[in-house]
Parts: sequence; C-alpha cells; structure tokens
Amino acid sequence: MKPRGWKELPIGGIIPEAGNAEEYETGSWRTYKPIFDQEKCIHCLLCWVFCPDSSIIVKDGKVVGIDYDHCKGCGICAHECPPKASAITMKLESECLAEEKGNK
Repeated sequence: MKPRGWKELPIGGIIPEAGNAEEYETGSWRTYKPIFDQEKCIHCLLCWVFCPDSSIIVKDGKVVGIDYDHCKGCGICAHECPPKASAITMKLESECLAEEKGNK
C-alpha cells in the first residue's frame, strides 16, 4: 500500500464557525473531576492560564469555581496549582457521583 501524502488524507472534522465550542457540553465523559477548595486557593490563576477548555471560572481576578459542563478532567489545573496551595485535587468521577447520590 502506497503511503498517502497530507493532501490525500480525508477531512477529519469541520468547524463551521469560530467560537462555537461553548455550545457543546463535553464534561459528561470525564473520568476524573477537579475538586476546587476555595479556602486553599491563593488566586495565582495558573489553573486558569493552563486550562485547555477555559473551564476555570474567574470573577474580579479570583478563581470562583469550575465549569463542569465543559471540563474534560485532564488534570492540568491540579498539576499547575502550586503545591503549597493544592486548591485543586482530582477525584474519580464515579466516586463523586456516588457521594452525590448518598447526600440526596
């Protein structure tokens, strides 16, 4: 089989317009969920800078939460959070769902 050049590859996806990612809720398939502890946060905004999904919610220069509708659970926010703060930790989504069911 002859290797294909880049021009011969089929189109993998089409983005009909810029800025439409907000319309698609992609957080339902994550395995790990970032858990944010407001009291530990030093508001360095490193999580916000590095989040590839723009899922860190910032108001008035402070982190106030996480947009779980768009968060894919990659863990970059927790990795970038300074060790002394550790305001974001990753937890299995299944454990979070079990806890939510137990609290109802």
